[in-house]
Amino acid sequence: MAPLPNAALVQTSRQLYRYLLRCCEQLPEESIRQHYRHAVRQSFKVHADEDDPERIQQIIKRAIEDADWVMNK
Repeated sequence: MAPLPNAALVQTSRQLYRYLLRCCEQLPEESIRQHYRHAVRQSFKVHADEDDPERIQQIIKRAIEDADWVMNK
């Protein structure tokens, strides 16, 4: 599965959250979708207090790379 085409447009944590949830919708099985939706939500809770813009951009870049890997798996 190819990642969603709007990955390059993701600049904020809110955009990332929506992008990742949309990626989850494309996964083949409901149990897999639930697992990754839960993982996305938990990750956002863990990083909710992050305020360094450089670190936020690193997290966004890594999350998109991870999503691409999952979608191609």
